[in-house]
Amino acid sequence: MSPKVLMLGWGFPPNVSGGLDTHVGELFDGMRARGLDVELVLPAEYAPDDRPGIVGVPTGDGDIITRVGRMSETFAERARDADIVHTHDWFGYGPGSRAKSVAEVEWVTTFHSLSTDRNLDPPKREVETERRLAERADHRIAVSELTASNVREQYDSECTVIYNGFSECETTGRDYKTELGIDGEMLFFVGRHTDQKGIAHLVYALEKLRREDVTLVMGGSGHLTEQLERFAQLLDVDERIEWVGYVPEEELGDYYASADLFVSPSLAEPFGITITEALAAGTRVVATESGVNEVLPDDSVVEVEPDSESLADGIERGLALDGPPKYDPITWGEVVDETVAFYEEIV
Repeated sequence: MSPKVLMLGWGFPPNVSGGLDTHVGELFDGMRARGLDVELVLPAEYAPDDRPGIVGVPTGDGDIITRVGRMSETFAERARDADIVHTHDWFGYGPGSRAKSVAEVEWVTTFHSLSTDRNLDPPKREVETERRLAERADHRIAVSELTASNVREQYDSECTVIYNGFSECETTGRDYKTELGIDGEMLFFVGRHTDQKGIAHLVYALEKLRREDVTLVMGGSGHLTEQLERFAQLLDVDERIEWVGYVPEEELGDYYASADLFVSPSLAEPFGITITEALAAGTRVVATESGVNEVLPDDSVVEVEPDSESLADGIERGLALDGPPKYDPITWGEVVDETVAFYEEIV
């Protein structure tokens, strides 16, 4: 008999579609499709309407810790009927601890990233919460060996690795390279404009390229956008960058497919869903170390260091390659199967 599972998430596609939210959504839908008894507690603000098994809890105003705290009572109460509670990342510590204190459950937590992955100067409160989570949870999952290694080094805890599924975006044949008037080669980046994404190194790499017929299409936005634009002007490469801002989900696949290379310059990339999206569109990738690189053939991603010299060299090598990348994707169905097998083993 399969265990009854209670999960905690933050967002749910398409309302919120970050990497963690995509993972939680795919797990929930996949388990329900297999007939598993699973419930998912979410902030009501991000929960889809009229979905069986999804419990929305109003979280109101305040920081994320305050808002997550408002879900703890509901999560703990529903845990009384569960065999397993499954939380994700540091924000699950409070609800998971409370559920564990009132119910006889096995507590599973998945690490999608660590505070040190997301911040150059990680908040002490967040780091300490991660430490307590790693110590108190009964079972830990990591989305890559890279992430598992970081949990081991920082918190002296072991994780079982269950990789993320590979994502892909729909394409319509729209050619953004032509629409943007790009005559030479097109590079594409999409993501939050934060320090951890390493975008400044990518902008600097443009100045170091031997070829000048390369245009970088910069998707996304963030608190560093204006600073990056000024940096590009100082380097005199601003005319080689198209700042397209937020890229809607329905357009993303065509941006990937229009590019000659997708570049991921992150200082830390625990998995790398954008890398899988680019590959699915048939576009080669230049990327720094990431979790997904562990399960890809060596020739499908040009791996580089997070510095401008290495990125420039990698871009030159990537543009010289012919044909689409060849690889075997991990399906979300496989992720669901592995996770369910993990549940059955621990109970």
